[in-house]
Order: sequence, then structure tokens, then C-alpha cells
Amino acid sequence: MKKHAILLIILAILHFAPSESFAQGCVAIRQFSGLGNAVGQGNILNKGEWNISANYRYFKSFRHFRGNHEEPNRIQDGTEVINYQHGLDINISYAFSERLYGLISLPFQYNERSSLYEHNRTERHTTYSKGFGDMRIGAGYWLLSGEKAKKGNTAIGLGIKFPTGDYAATSTFYKGPESVPTEQTVDQSIQLGDGGTGLIVDFQGLWNIGSTNFWYYDGFYMFNPKETNGTPTNRSRPNEAIMSVPDQFALRTGVFHSFEKIHGLGASVGGRIEGIPVHDAFGGSEGFRRPGYIISVEPGVSYMFGNVTGTMNVPIALFRNRTQSVTDMENSTPDNEVHGDAAFADYLINFTVAVRIPKKVKEVFNSL
Repeated sequence: MKKHAILLIILAILHFAPSESFAQGCVAIRQFSGLGNAVGQGNILNKGEWNISANYRYFKSFRHFRGNHEEPNRIQDGTEVINYQHGLDINISYAFSERLYGLISLPFQYNERSSLYEHNRTERHTTYSKGFGDMRIGAGYWLLSGEKAKKGNTAIGLGIKFPTGDYAATSTFYKGPESVPTEQTVDQSIQLGDGGTGLIVDFQGLWNIGSTNFWYYDGFYMFNPKETNGTPTNRSRPNEAIMSVPDQFALRTGVFHSFEKIHGLGASVGGRIEGIPVHDAFGGSEGFRRPGYIISVEPGVSYMFGNVTGTMNVPIALFRNRTQSVTDMENSTPDNEVHGDAAFADYLINFTVAVRIPKKVKEVFNSL
């Protein structure tokens, strides 16, 4: 029974790992989460063990919101901006002890953005970006051990996000009545990085709430002290000419159930909120950004076979809000309130395969 309970805990932890990404549209929420859940969650490991995972994400954003009000006329008129984003994170974690773990996350992206307004406003064209994103490294620590962790545990983490992704990626735009091909920087929402070095603090936890049901929770906040990154936005307003380097946050919680009759199968349902704040916690908040947040319901399913676990989570948007930015406020007057819009997705597909490498496998490999 004890071994079975441990497997259930590992399964549940592996399951709720794919809380990553959440660049769900023009609100440029980067495709990663807190370090604790960026690795497919083999973080409840024995000393000397590894966990390697690959997380794939996809979404299509096209519904425009100004505040929490949707603008359906954009789709009806054919003027909506459409973003397609694909992301792949390779994540590696290692247990230095029963409670302390370290990890590294290597992100790759492919993005497409289709619009009229960025080109000649009469013909729809597509811009692209692809390559390596912003790498993260960090560590986490489980607060409880031994008998105290029998029914559950909470971990806290700390890490650094490095500006390894291209934050000035360019593509071909078609300008003027003659559609002249012009090379310029792509929109902030499909840039591969933000150009800042960020500090990530996070937490995660899992508690048995009876039989084979577990309560899970995790969240993170990324502090990005750098104000702007020098990348031109190609926008007309002077205070929006350069891209901002914003903070980012996410929080999620829910219930996970393991099916006793089908060993290894689990399902979950929960909620999540993720977004970009109007003001950074530290440093300035000038430059162009599209702040906002998304509240979603998140069903999921997982299956574990031996040390390999596959999970699928599909967050479905319930509430979307493109909040008023600092530059919106600066550009507003008593007679004219400026409030920019943003395109959001209806849902996000999140699929992870994680492989836990027990210490005994490593010892056998080293003996060869």
C-alpha cells in the first residue's frame, strides 16, 4: 500500500506538470511557468535520480477583447489578428537529495501571425518567427519529509530566466499601396524572448484528500526589472515605439483522481489564471506591452506506464481581459480614453511526455 501511495503521488505530480506556456494570443505571456513545474514533474525523486520531459503546446488566438468586452465585429469584418503558436520545451531535473532538486528548461518555438493592419490594411499577410527561446535554470525544495509528507507536500522554488531568445526577430511585411516587401521586427506577441533577465519565484503542492483523490496547486511570478529592450514596435505613438519587458504570473489549482481499476490512468479538473500585469513589481513599466489575464477551466488526463508518463491538459478560456496599459493611460485625455485591444485563444493544447530515470538504472549504466 505504501508503494502504491508513492506511485499515486508521483503520478499526480507528473500529471499537473504542463502548466507551461500561456502565450495565449497578443498578450505576450511567455511559454513557461514556474521552475517547479517546468520539468514534467519528476521532482518527487530519490537522491541521485533524474526526470526528463518534453512539453508541446499549441494555440490559435483570434478573438479580440478590449477590457473584458469582446469585439466580434473583428471576425465578421475579417480584420482580426490571428496568431498560431507551437512550443516545445525540453526539461531536465535532478534530485540532489530527497527534498532538494535542480532543473533546466530549454524552449523552442515556431510562430505565425496573420493580419491586415501591420501590412497595407487591404491584404492579409503572415509574419513568422522560430528558434530558441528564453532558457530557465533553478532549484526547488520540498518543505516536508518522512512521515510529515505522508499525506502531501509543498515545494518552493527560485530560478533565473536568461535572455537567450531573440527579442528582435524580423520578418517580411508588405507596406503601402504597392505592397513593398519590408524587413522589420515582428509583433511582441511572437518574439522569441523579451530581452530581460528575470527572477522566478514559485511554489507547488499536492495533498491527498481521501482515497485516490488529490488536491494540487502551483503558481509563479517572474520579476523582470528591465524596463525596455530597445526593440522597435513600428507603432505610431512615441511612447509605444519600444517594447517593454514585462513581469508575468500564473496560478492554478484543482483535483486529480487516480483510477484504481485502470492502473496508471488519472484525470483532473481545475482552474487557472495567468497574465501580464500593468505595472512591474520592480523597475519601470514604460514601453509598449499588452497587459491582461486569462481565467480558464482546465480538464486533463494522464497515463503512467512504468517510469514513463504522458499527460494532456486543455485549458479552456472562461474570462479574458485586456487591461489598460501604462501607455494607454498616458495617451488618454478627459475626452478620449485610449484602451488597446488584444486577441486571445479559446483553448490551449498542452501535451507532455516525462521519463523518470531511477538511480538503479544510472548505476547499471555506469557499470557498463
